[in-house]
Amino acid sequence: MNSSRPVTIKDIARRFRCSPSTVSRALNDHPAINEDTRKNIQEYAKEVGYQRNEVSLSLLNKKTASLGVVVPTISNYYETAVIEGLHTVLQPMGYTLNICVTNESYLLEKESLSKLLSNRTEGIFLSVSQETYDAGYYEHLENVIQRKTPLIFIDREYEDFETSRATVDDYHGAFAAVEHLISIGYKQIAHLKGPNGLTVSEQRFKGYINCLKKHNMPIREELILNTNFNVESAILPTKRLLELASPPDAIFGVNDQVAIGAMRVAKDKGLRIPQDIGLVGFDNSPISAYTFPSLTTVHRPGRKIGMEASRLFLNQLNGSGDFAPESIVLPSELVIRESSLRI
Repeated sequence: MNSSRPVTIKDIARRFRCSPSTVSRALNDHPAINEDTRKNIQEYAKEVGYQRNEVSLSLLNKKTASLGVVVPTISNYYETAVIEGLHTVLQPMGYTLNICVTNESYLLEKESLSKLLSNRTEGIFLSVSQETYDAGYYEHLENVIQRKTPLIFIDREYEDFETSRATVDDYHGAFAAVEHLISIGYKQIAHLKGPNGLTVSEQRFKGYINCLKKHNMPIREELILNTNFNVESAILPTKRLLELASPPDAIFGVNDQVAIGAMRVAKDKGLRIPQDIGLVGFDNSPISAYTFPSLTTVHRPGRKIGMEASRLFLNQLNGSGDFAPESIVLPSELVIRESSLRI
């Protein structure tokens, strides 16, 4: 037998001088096949390394047990926690997760969805990329809906799109973070905002603004600067903030990575944290507890988001009649640490 190619049912059938259908039944323990024959065929199949062709079986069954997860990155703790939540619920049910990373690219997102649909994926979990928001192109999402493939938004969403979603209450998390800084006595609070247009950025920005308004604090446009979600993107904006004639005495970062970048710049300028400047992040990534000083942040339940998104998928899959999109918004929670506790 040619060892360079996989062993097939036909190969086994030739060895036992029987039909491929007999081999198939024997491998599936069908009672119509004599018990000794079944055992001999199963042992031989194991010996020669036969593997069932799951793709062929899925074509016959019209089910692939395959799901797509499309996210902008897997380098952050939050995204991996979401994926872990999905895996916890869906893997024991026999589903395989195909992870696609877009690096915030609209074209990569479009291509990923197209490939997943071509492979007859049974459902797609999507965290929308930055470029998709910027470009405003959503035809690729419409294609998923037209194929009647369940599409679940996780974390980032497109608000005007009729599909289920599992997200975190970013607005109240940001509001609580800024209110905490105000309660400590900080008065000139800057915000490293994150990319314009993304729901998470805009909701956190809205929480920041509304909290300042509630407490009659000044809203200074020069204290609001854009970043991305990585450490490096915070360096230049923070330098600009600290070089102002009237610099901020606190910074609220759009996430922990940005706040950690701001912390480095503040330290390089000789500022004491939290005495000279307070810092708050968002996400409660594992590293935030181990910075020096430890970082005040807002906890987002990533794993639970994944689990809830799984439930939304299963609800849609098992539902009957007209589909009604569901929306789940999980609460965020302020985690107070050393970077904001000015004595």
